[in-house]
Amino acid sequence: MAKGEIMILDVLYLVVGFLMLIKGADFLVDGSSSLAKKLRISEFAIGITIVAFGTSAPELVVNIFASISGHHEITFGNILGSNIFNILMALGVSGIIAPLIVKKLSVKKEIVMLMFATVVAFLFVFWDNELSTFDGILMLIFITLFFVYIFGILRTNPLNGEEVKIFSMKTTVFMVLIGMLGLFWGGKLVVNNSISIAQHFNVSEKLIALTIVAFATSLPELITSVMATKKQRFGIAIGNVVGSNIFNLLLVLGVSATISPIKYNPDLNIDFIFLIVITLILGISLLFKKHKISKVEATIFICGYFVYLFYIIYRK
Repeated sequence: MAKGEIMILDVLYLVVGFLMLIKGADFLVDGSSSLAKKLRISEFAIGITIVAFGTSAPELVVNIFASISGHHEITFGNILGSNIFNILMALGVSGIIAPLIVKKLSVKKEIVMLMFATVVAFLFVFWDNELSTFDGILMLIFITLFFVYIFGILRTNPLNGEEVKIFSMKTTVFMVLIGMLGLFWGGKLVVNNSISIAQHFNVSEKLIALTIVAFATSLPELITSVMATKKQRFGIAIGNVVGSNIFNLLLVLGVSATISPIKYNPDLNIDFIFLIVITLILGISLLFKKHKISKVEATIFICGYFVYLFYIIYRK
């Protein structure tokens, strides 16, 4: 098959992946909102668990394959790029649509956990330029403790008085599962074909990981948060990003390192420090401004991402 024909197929599969992501996110948001209402639990709790885990599936799949095949720069670059994209673009674009306000919820512990996960992951790799199997096991212990905490608060702050379309339990579960499958396979199509297209232009593995792969694997978070915001489900929009970033750092990197120790490139230190800074900024916005991300802050987030993007492309 000629290179031109292969390129056309890559683009077609990429489009199919995008469509699966959009429809999958739609199903997941509606199903998750219905589930939260039926079980009388908060949207934020659903967003930070079920939705976040579903949208983190592409990162998990990509990193498992990358870890097994020894592509360590993709393993780290994917997580760093994805988490930066989630905060600055997923929440930024959502915040442009409408100010993101989490009503009657305390996000203090969840945000603190995200800050903790980000700093701990950096310290682990900064120490000896490697994420060892022992480090990976510790990360999995941390995420297990986080799950225990989340399950303990699942029945707090129920969705009272909010207009949410409720489906039967069978339909609700079906929608959540179909949504996750759509995000998973859509993300897989987007990732594989994005990399294939990028390789035609001889782009470095590190740059591909921080940009193309990170963008592709973060599309579920972006689309899900945007869809949730359009439906006025702000708890899902914010919980999705906070939960996804925690999962990416502790679960995805933890599983990857447990499979095989991951070598860390110190050139990524600036990216890790940038992630820590914007995570702190997100924490300040949610903890000290009535749990709100305004349109002005959202605009700053988006501009910040493009500045970062230009920097890493220039740096190569």
